[in-house]
Amino acid sequence: MPRRRIGFWYRFAAVICKPPLVVLIKRDWRGMEHIPAEGGFITVVNHNSHVDPFAYAHYQYNTGRVPRFLAKSGLFKKGIVGAAMRGTGQIPVYRESTDALSAFRAAIDAVERGECVAFYPEGTLTRDPDGWPMTGKTGAARVALQTKCPVIPVAQWGANELLPAYAKKPNLFPRKTHHVLAGPPVDLSRFYDKELTPDVQKEATEVIMAAITRLLEEIRGEKAPETPYDPRRERIEQRRRTRAQNQVREPEGQGK
Repeated sequence: MPRRRIGFWYRFAAVICKPPLVVLIKRDWRGMEHIPAEGGFITVVNHNSHVDPFAYAHYQYNTGRVPRFLAKSGLFKKGIVGAAMRGTGQIPVYRESTDALSAFRAAIDAVERGECVAFYPEGTLTRDPDGWPMTGKTGAARVALQTKCPVIPVAQWGANELLPAYAKKPNLFPRKTHHVLAGPPVDLSRFYDKELTPDVQKEATEVIMAAITRLLEEIRGEKAPETPYDPRRERIEQRRRTRAQNQVREPEGQGK
């Protein structure tokens, strides 16, 4: 696959990050042939470790099509990290502000310029107890449906064994294997002629998440739960359980 111009800052980041990744993690990387050689596209990737953005970026860097990640705006502000984030063309996300939609506009612009934008459609580390993908947010689907660009699903597993989600200390030994499997583009064509309503975005997102999950099933050699973990539904259930417990305790307290 031909290499495109990568630029100083991405090469600098690679010099810093690749050596420890090579030492710490073995590689089982498949599906690079599905990464487009030309034109704008997005990748949609599951997220189960604070290490996996670096490990996945290593995978895609080796394809010659470097990813532009959406990242918290605070990372762009200071020091060498901020300079690297700006220099590598990452896209700041301004959460809970009037600029919150600017990340999606920037993602659309990048795709239309022929770049790759990498999405973690879950929006955060998975909270599924067994590490399966959760329900997704609609940002990737919105960009895909507005640009009609290829959407490449990618599943990864193994960085979470080095540093599990929400863990503070890595598990260095034995040496872990980072498995990555990219699949063929997700077919979203049936949504192209529809109005971009919340329901259409949600349905397209479910198609995207199902494609990622199937790839992860192939990597892990097991079936995912039929119903993806839904953080919103879990919060509602937790509030319901808390109210029920409080209602049980209240009469007990009144009887004393």
